[in-house]
Amino acid sequence: MSLPNVWTRTREKLRLFPEIFSQCAEEAAVYGKCVGATTTGQVELKKDLCAKEFEALKTCFTNAAKKRAK
Repeated sequence: MSLPNVWTRTREKLRLFPEIFSQCAEEAAVYGKCVGATTTGQVELKKDLCAKEFEALKTCFTNAAKKRAK
């Protein structure tokens, strides 16, 4: 595998990121609200506080990427 091919594929995937991510706007908003609500004031984000919301966002993003790859 040559180096230029790696960079070409990587750049192409990064170009698709905004399109794929835009298909998950609702899930991203829900996750963002959860993170914002759990980190008010001086409180740090703790592991697994928004795990359900993150999992929904991850699933949406994975499915959108799979659809785009076809």
